[in-house]
Amino acid sequence: MDDLTNGRSLTPSTSRAQRRGARIHRWRRDTVELAAIFLSVTAADLVAKIVVHGPEGPLVLAASATALLATALFHTWWAHRHLHGPPSPDTPAPPGAGAPELTGPMHDFEETTLWRVRTTVEDSPGSLARVCTAFAGQRINIISMQSHPLPTGATVDEFFVRAPLSLTRAELTRTVASAGGHDIWTDPADAHDLVDVPTHVLALATRTALDAAELPVALRQLFGQCTIRQFPGAGKRATAGVDGHVMRLPAPSGDLIELARPHLPFTPTEFARAQALVELDTLLGPRVPQVKAHLTLPAGADLTVRRADASDKEAALAMHRRCSTDTLRKRYHGPVRDAERYLDHLLDARHGQTLTVEASDGRIVALGHLMWDDASAEVAVLVEDAWQRRGLGLDLMRRMSALALEAGVDSVYAITQASNTGLIATMRKLAAPLDYQVEEGTLVITAHLTEATAELPAPWPGRSGR
Repeated sequence: MDDLTNGRSLTPSTSRAQRRGARIHRWRRDTVELAAIFLSVTAADLVAKIVVHGPEGPLVLAASATALLATALFHTWWAHRHLHGPPSPDTPAPPGAGAPELTGPMHDFEETTLWRVRTTVEDSPGSLARVCTAFAGQRINIISMQSHPLPTGATVDEFFVRAPLSLTRAELTRTVASAGGHDIWTDPADAHDLVDVPTHVLALATRTALDAAELPVALRQLFGQCTIRQFPGAGKRATAGVDGHVMRLPAPSGDLIELARPHLPFTPTEFARAQALVELDTLLGPRVPQVKAHLTLPAGADLTVRRADASDKEAALAMHRRCSTDTLRKRYHGPVRDAERYLDHLLDARHGQTLTVEASDGRIVALGHLMWDDASAEVAVLVEDAWQRRGLGLDLMRRMSALALEAGVDSVYAITQASNTGLIATMRKLAAPLDYQVEEGTLVITAHLTEATAELPAPWPGRSGR
């Protein structure tokens, strides 16, 4: 271990040489001081004899006083003359003992990029140190790190690192492999990934506590790109746990929540975090935030837009009965008699968000559904015949698109028929790039929302966008 002194790194041999030089310096100084004392005593004795016994003693004494006074005046003038001059240099340091030269990515100002790296290593002393040393050798700075112990005696280490921009993904993978890592996964990261895990989990738990529709969003933001499926009533027959790339979470309600992530296996630590979110959601029960906005149509009608829940089922069924068969068929793409049974699923906040437009007399005149689907979301609108072509469908579509962006979903899609010109026109008015896909008479329109952010107002008063 190097001996650090005043910010300098000294080897043991250098330290011994400096100590030997210091002893020689003290011996010389003591000799000079002793010689000066003897010289002063001799000079004083000589002056005393001249003054006492010499005939010119008073003259010698006066000359000595004059010389001393002149010396003092000269010293004062010299000191005043150099008062504002540069300070005298410090005693020079020994060669090679200066401050160490600073090198590395921070001091070379090399352009860097962020990576997320996950690797499996043996759970043994020094395994993590080898990975860190390999990173240092490639000028890679570790920003954050977390460990996921495995029951097999290994550990999954996950890093957020800042690496030189010139370092490729293959080189990064080889660096980790050279330190003993295997099952290596790398992915570019951004500044949003720098939030520490406890803070991130608490923020997701807060969102889930406020709105049951946030549970799938929270799970997806916690684990990245993954597929989430919910099987009603299947939780009692399933076993909770992790099976490689699949995680199963039986909910106390009896449902089964299944997460699949093909590119990266789950760990027991991730299962514990997901289970905590599911238990929180079940404990709090059905909940929908009390948010609403007022609409005033050109004809003077005052309407209210708000979140809907299971208590709105009867009013929604009444609206169904006021709708024409053609309107229901365009919305539900099937037999009209099946429309009513869809409502239980649509009004369940765990599957997405449903918006309702309510007239002043309490009647529901329009419904909008935002349903989570992996990294995207499906949108659907149903407007009562008597209220069509008044802009209600466009208002609901814009609000649902803004809600999707808030949840981190960058695209929404609508499934309809090619003959549904009303919905096609509504999607075009989102001012977002659209993709069209036609299969066997069914039209799927996908809107990419990131380029339409400026056209999407906040979904509820007092709340900003994304």
